[in-house]
Amino acid sequence: MIEKIVCDGNEAAAWGVSKAKPDMVAVYPITPQSSLAEYVAQFVADGVIEADLMDVEGEHSVLSVLQGACLAGARTYTATCGQGLAFMFEPYFRTPPLRLPIVMSLVTRDGITPQCVWGGQQDAMTVKEVGWIQMYCETNQEILDTIIMAYRVAEDRNVMLPVNVCHDGNYQSYGVEQVLLPDQEMVNGFLGEKNTNWHVALDPDKPMGVDPLTGGAGGVGPSRFVRYRKGTCNGMQNALDVISAAHDEWAALTGRQYAPLVEEYLLDDADYAIITIGGMTGAGKDAVDEMRLAGENVGLIKIKTFRPFPQAALLDAVSKVGAVGVIDRAVNFGWGCGPVYQEVLGVLYRMEKKIPAVSFIGGLAGADITINDFKNVITTTKRALNGDPPKSTIWINE
Repeated sequence: MIEKIVCDGNEAAAWGVSKAKPDMVAVYPITPQSSLAEYVAQFVADGVIEADLMDVEGEHSVLSVLQGACLAGARTYTATCGQGLAFMFEPYFRTPPLRLPIVMSLVTRDGITPQCVWGGQQDAMTVKEVGWIQMYCETNQEILDTIIMAYRVAEDRNVMLPVNVCHDGNYQSYGVEQVLLPDQEMVNGFLGEKNTNWHVALDPDKPMGVDPLTGGAGGVGPSRFVRYRKGTCNGMQNALDVISAAHDEWAALTGRQYAPLVEEYLLDDADYAIITIGGMTGAGKDAVDEMRLAGENVGLIKIKTFRPFPQAALLDAVSKVGAVGVIDRAVNFGWGCGPVYQEVLGVLYRMEKKIPAVSFIGGLAGADITINDFKNVITTTKRALNGDPPKSTIWINE
């Protein structure tokens, strides 16, 4: 029997963790992730999650603990955000080349300074080149389901990489919706036997070195180092197919179909489109619906998987329209635009027909991106379609 509950996004993530049945959980609370750590700790205390829980002294230790546990064969989980992620950076950088399939929720948060504990995606976008898979969720149900699918992706032998399941701080961490809890036996069959250490397994009877010094100006060191980098890149690219297959199988089991890489919304007959990522997408779809009723031929493209970047899927989507407006919740300081916008430009370069693209940055420091904001984005993107693009990034909420 399918159980329905009403919960916020952080609790939905915790329920997803409970269904994935990790062996080891390590947490350190930080806003807006704190209640997620508390839900997981309560679930462990109540026996809902039969895992060892370590409440350590900081985020650096959180991930270091999980690296050791994963090397010993444990399925692992944690969650963090913002400055906690920054404190975790050293082991965070080390996890992908070690090929450790750790799953971590990123309850995304804007960065300091000035002081800020509210939503945004600056934390996740800042670490996008480190080698973690990143998937962004639109609803609480998608958060729960994606946590489970993340283990399937991370532990695939052709991937073997850590996964961040991202949901927006404040709006999704505390926003309440109905979610359906999947049947445990069904999840067990979907995930199968955990496969966390096919490449290396710590054994006290067989001492071995992990992550030895490699590199230098000559010898075999640089060659080995290159193999590590190429292996991580290959795993990331393999993940595109594995993510799609996991979503297809999950849809067959549950009836809940999410676009694994890029979702197209009212795009087939659209003249132009807006591009979104994460929780903002719902308001974007509402704005598209209202503008459609007003006679505007606009569509929406949602990016779910940001790392690896779904170049082919996005190229197919943007090829259907004559202009795009890209909305970011983070800043690329070096380019004076948003990081998603910069990625979209790379895909547009591969199109034979050049189309205008407009950069918008909104939702910083927990600010709302309203339906009216999206309508303004749509109007500006239409002007670009008609030959009048803005000359620089447009800042929403200023």
